[in-house]
Amino acid sequence: MRVVYEDRFSELEPLLEHVEKPSRYIDHEWGSLSQREARYRVCLIHPDIYEVGLSNQGISILYAVLNSQENISCERGYLPWIDMADAMRAAGVPLLSSEGSAPVSSFDLVGIHLPHEMAATNCLEVLDLAGIALRAADRGEDDPLVIAGGPAVFNPEPIAPFFDAVLIGEGEESIVEVARAHERLRDKGATRQQTLRALARIPGCYVSALYEISHRSPCTPHGFAVPRAEEQAPTTVVRRVLADFGATDPVAQSVVPYVETVCDRLSIEVLRGCARGCRFCQAGMAYRPVRERSADQIVSAVARGLSETGYGEVSLASLSTTDHSMCAHVLERLNRRYEGSGISVSIPSQRLDAFGADMALAAVGGENRGGLAFAPEAGSQRLRDIINKNVTERDLDEAITRVFKAGWRRVKLYFMMGLPGERDEDIVAIAGLAQRAADVARAAVRPAQRAAVQVFVFVSVFVPKASTPFQWCARLEDAEVRRRQRLLLDSVGDRAVRVSCHDADASLVEAALSRAGRDMADVIEGAWRRGARFDAWTEQFDLSRWRAAATELGSDLVEIACTPFALSDRLAWEHVSTGASRSFLEREYRRAKAEMTTPDCTRGSCSGCGVCGALGVANALAGERS
Repeated sequence: MRVVYEDRFSELEPLLEHVEKPSRYIDHEWGSLSQREARYRVCLIHPDIYEVGLSNQGISILYAVLNSQENISCERGYLPWIDMADAMRAAGVPLLSSEGSAPVSSFDLVGIHLPHEMAATNCLEVLDLAGIALRAADRGEDDPLVIAGGPAVFNPEPIAPFFDAVLIGEGEESIVEVARAHERLRDKGATRQQTLRALARIPGCYVSALYEISHRSPCTPHGFAVPRAEEQAPTTVVRRVLADFGATDPVAQSVVPYVETVCDRLSIEVLRGCARGCRFCQAGMAYRPVRERSADQIVSAVARGLSETGYGEVSLASLSTTDHSMCAHVLERLNRRYEGSGISVSIPSQRLDAFGADMALAAVGGENRGGLAFAPEAGSQRLRDIINKNVTERDLDEAITRVFKAGWRRVKLYFMMGLPGERDEDIVAIAGLAQRAADVARAAVRPAQRAAVQVFVFVSVFVPKASTPFQWCARLEDAEVRRRQRLLLDSVGDRAVRVSCHDADASLVEAALSRAGRDMADVIEGAWRRGARFDAWTEQFDLSRWRAAATELGSDLVEIACTPFALSDRLAWEHVSTGASRSFLEREYRRAKAEMTTPDCTRGSCSGCGVCGALGVANALAGERS
């Protein structure tokens, strides 16, 4: 039992003068919540630098939830940047928590958040710096339990061997249940294996050690996980979901950082879930149903959060904030309340239509004309229908006209390349749509201001994700990605339109991690041992490390990422369910092939995804959506 709290900041302090941004590693921030005297201790880790991790809302929510529990203390941890990590290894200093500089290995439970697949090698860097065995199978009775959760666990197999358990879905309830179960079993003297078996009985908790990989046909080359004959693990692990989202505290943030973070503002989650049904979007499938906070709760949360943290800006956060049925009403109230105060409100996600543009313009702090972002995703209406992106060129025209008439001079447009059904004319259409946006923008401003109009186009490479209608599809091969990128660049002739294409090498690894099975864990470890870390950072990513690791193990990243699956195949992640039925995903895949769209169920009839019935929840709107 870990009862002695060990503060080892004195060992870290001499290293601070030799590293970039030493304030990343200073403990005892204002607003931290942990209690050293608690009987059960948790450390939640975001596997990236402090400025990125502190902005993560998921960590903030679970941090607040755990610290509200009796006799549970939760601290946070972040991955040191390369200079500090190397210095810590050289000095023999382990990874320490942020609150009190306690060794991460001294906690009862270590939870690592996976924001995206490219964080996989960073997870190993965290474990190694902490002095915890990389593989769950190699940990002893006195080692902490190591669990994972977050947006990138809906195909848990590539990272499963590194974790004792993976929490699928929304974690506010399940992480407390895991902590309580572990505390109870620890105090009874249960073995690690007994504890893992007990955790597997918690809904939404996947314990991969209790499963084996079957290659019964039909299945993908990676096989699929089934419970071992001697274990009583569930055949399918269904994600957890909060039925009463409105009952949760909307002010998750409490810590005020020493340094400016990536999202240096108060963040209030105004709704959870999205039912627009974009067929490429994992979050749109994995966070259903839609649950909105009331207008009163949002407005009061903004006031309380600003008072408690001292921020001068608040972000109304969600997958699609301007979809909130009371968005206009909320912004009107916030405008009245903070008029002349210098407090600003931002909306990180806008609908690409007139309403979305109007809501962005209505936000407090609208005097900031830096630029707005919209996501058409595809250049042609045919391809937008295939991906179920229910927006038109008229929607774009109206949005651009409104924002440029209101004083904006820049706009960002986000697209994807390599979407299922894409043709060369769809690539050329991206350039055409960007040109259209530039022309509409110029028409909306006075002649003297037209030279200031800028349209920034960002094009990423489509990566198929688990539990989406496009999960059977493949990523484009590298040569074809580069050909289409060149075609796009050659199709742009207006100096006001600037195009930036996503790195194809990184998307290859992301696609392999998204589609692979448990055998991919060996490749991840091999890449990490060759120096792979911070792979989401362009300047740190090196494809050669991944290729060498895969080649040594007889794997081919291109084959994993770029080979389509048959609808009849059993997929490597199908023992994990978001609640959306396989029949729904297959139907949406076929509708995509037929270029047919499916309406948003929050504005019409049920789309039959199966989530409400499977999870016992339903859409909960604060008002009627427009």
